[in-house]
Amino acid sequence: MIQVHDHSTQDTHPYSALTPDSVLSAVEKLGYEPDARIYPLNSYENRVYQIGLETGPSLIVKFYRPQRWSTKQILEEHAFTLELAALELPVVPPVVIEGQGSLLDHEGFQYAIFPQLIGRPPELDNLDNLLIMGRFLGRVHALGCQSHFLQRPTLSVDRLVGQSRQFLLEQNFIPSELRAAYEAVSELLIDKITEQFEYVEKLQLLRIHGDCHPGNVLWRDDVPHFVDFDDTITGPAIQDLWMMLSGDRNQRQAQLLELVEGYNEFADFKVRELALVESLRAMRLMHYSAWLARRWKDPAFPMNFPWFNTESYWADHVLELKEQVSAMDEPPLQLI
Repeated sequence: MIQVHDHSTQDTHPYSALTPDSVLSAVEKLGYEPDARIYPLNSYENRVYQIGLETGPSLIVKFYRPQRWSTKQILEEHAFTLELAALELPVVPPVVIEGQGSLLDHEGFQYAIFPQLIGRPPELDNLDNLLIMGRFLGRVHALGCQSHFLQRPTLSVDRLVGQSRQFLLEQNFIPSELRAAYEAVSELLIDKITEQFEYVEKLQLLRIHGDCHPGNVLWRDDVPHFVDFDDTITGPAIQDLWMMLSGDRNQRQAQLLELVEGYNEFADFKVRELALVESLRAMRLMHYSAWLARRWKDPAFPMNFPWFNTESYWADHVLELKEQVSAMDEPPLQLI
């Protein structure tokens, strides 16, 4: 039987001090009048709450995970979304509090206030919606390339997969029976990803959303509203596009054509970046497993991801990485 190391010991976590009373107090001190309705939202990296008010719509309050981002990095995230919002792009920027700014402090936590936006998940099987999505992403990137981040990280093979692989192996998350297989397939993937990035010449890097999956898009009035810029980075444009594609190759090919048609109305899509799609998918797979492992002492993670760090999880993950090696050997999608 495969033996999995137990990493579930629950150390005292910084969020243990973030009680409902503390959350409400953070809102009250800004002059708002909460009505005691407080709903935790599905956010695990940070803690995010919907707070009902005595008058007017609810607020969204986001408490940043301590020591994840520096103050300058968070402020750069805020500045980017505020810059986009100033051009009437459909993003949800933080509320700027007069005399205090957008990043606030309360009992040792940094937090921000956001307006509540009610929308539905995007229906990306509708090709017309992908055309619209492409237009707005093109506008985001048209602004993103006009300046540079000074504090936010840059998408890199080492940060997303090299360090992820090292952490999982050093912390003994990989079961001993699967360790050799994981070491081999992960090393092969990193070599192939590195080679692919070196192959794509003159890769343009710009300010992007960074985690632009459908769960970070709210559809309202035929407009995609982009939320949660917590992972905004410097990276290639394709990073914000490839996660909108799903299904078999023919389906993804049709989706890509619509997405790029809309995108090209406002920005210049770099066809050569299509060669990076499967590399980026592999990077996300490896980074996701390490992200769960790094957060495993946070009580919210074993509670919400009970399937992680089990025998079957790691066996499936190794198989998934092997399948990704094969996917990277296939020709990239094309604009035909």
